[in-house]
Amino acid sequence: MLTALIVAVHVAVSVTLVILVLLHSGRGGGLSDMFGGGMGTAAAGSTVVERNLDRITVATAIIFSFTTIILAIRFG
Repeated sequence: MLTALIVAVHVAVSVTLVILVLLHSGRGGGLSDMFGGGMGTAAAGSTVVERNLDRITVATAIIFSFTTIILAIRFG
């Protein structure tokens, strides 16, 4: 029962983490520029939205790490 709950949280957090990482703007070009994500150097500042997105992504990554360790201990 508890393992199923941890797996459900782990799956939800992993999908959320993928979405959050894809929301980040690219810094060095690549696919982000190809799909219109590049805004040039003049507008490429660190805004409040970007900082909050960074914080949310880091918090989600920490939760993902904890659920990974918990599942590794339970199944290990």
